[in-house]
Amino acid sequence: MKEKLNLGLKLNMEIIVIGLNHKTAPINIRERLAFQDSEIEEALRRIRSIPSIRETMILSTCNRVEIYATSKDIEKAVQELKQFLSEIHRFPLERFERNLYLLIGEEAVRHIFRVASSLDSMVVGEPQILGQIKEAYQRANESKASGVILHRLLHRAFHVAKRVRTETKISNHAVSVSSVAVELAQRIFGTLEDRVVFLVGAGEMIELAARHLVSGGVKKILVTNRTYERALTLAREFQGEAFPFGEMSVGLKKADIVISATNSPEPILTSEQMIRVMKERKHRPIFFIDIADPRDIEPEVGDLENVYLYNIDDLQKVALENLKDREKEAERAEGIVREEVERFVRWYQSLEVTPTIVALRKKFEEIRVRELEKMLSLHPELTEKERKSLEAMTSAIINKILHEPITHLKEKDEEAMADFYIDALQTLFQLPQSSEVAKEEEDARI
Repeated sequence: MKEKLNLGLKLNMEIIVIGLNHKTAPINIRERLAFQDSEIEEALRRIRSIPSIRETMILSTCNRVEIYATSKDIEKAVQELKQFLSEIHRFPLERFERNLYLLIGEEAVRHIFRVASSLDSMVVGEPQILGQIKEAYQRANESKASGVILHRLLHRAFHVAKRVRTETKISNHAVSVSSVAVELAQRIFGTLEDRVVFLVGAGEMIELAARHLVSGGVKKILVTNRTYERALTLAREFQGEAFPFGEMSVGLKKADIVISATNSPEPILTSEQMIRVMKERKHRPIFFIDIADPRDIEPEVGDLENVYLYNIDDLQKVALENLKDREKEAERAEGIVREEVERFVRWYQSLEVTPTIVALRKKFEEIRVRELEKMLSLHPELTEKERKSLEAMTSAIINKILHEPITHLKEKDEEAMADFYIDALQTLFQLPQSSEVAKEEEDARI
């Protein structure tokens, strides 16, 4: 496991990212650990029940599976999250543990900002990932799995993504997985004008692929989907022809190019089925692009004569060529990410500084009130006006005493020495730990 450690942040609650993506795991591992939409709510509920986890969110796309979490016990949380992934997917940990990466603290923040900005995508600059993160965040909110830290972190991630999109040209002519698939088809066939394309599925990736195909010259589009009405709607939009999902073989017989992206947990096309289709096609060549995860098409289909099958991992080779043209803009985007990470870290450190300031003021105020009450009890002859004057004078003294230390502490909030000053104040004045102050405030709200 590739592990990045916290860079100088001394916090009771830490941010954790654990997961795998197209860089660390092959598709057969990723698809075993992927979460179906219908599984997310239950998965979040199970993670919330883990004692070491305070907040959480699951991001599961065709290229990555990641869990974002906060915890006070990092080591225990990491072990429990790995065990959770193994148990919920019924997949032995030893089969995928080496493919996982673990990021903590500042490195976790940087990673999330880079993912949201599409700097960690298979195709840098593709826009789909931001929508997927927003959807994952919404689900975490609806399941009450996220909290103050993840709320702030994800909203900052959305802000970073917007800055990258507007301040750089990294998304100009952005190439998604769907458009890479079309580019690959053009390389193989040269022109797409006389080719028949069969779209299996009617989701966002398929619709995007259809738009790229039409712009590439395709005139004939066939569509099928489990929901026939959706297939019909998409086919009408592109002057194409729709088939019921049960009649998929009809489209397979006519097509030159098949692009498939459904949410099926099992393959929808087997080698046995394709053998029959190829006989009816008289072994005319057919080109499959499977951009689903888990895969829609059995790998063995690609072994058949005159059948050419490519999956998401194959598309990465094409995507890498596009990265060369975006390196300069990516460098500018990385600069924005660094700036925003520093800004978030300053806020994050304030979670430690602010409770210490609150505790310090509370300590001095308790002393002031106690001593003032003693003095007033010894001088009952004082008028109400004199009592109020003493109250104001003692408050002013406390404020003047605390002004410089608190100002200095807030300034040091931006430096690595912040934790040193916090420890010194907590020790010298016997202040409670920040976590204890936070718990008192939380209990008070309840």
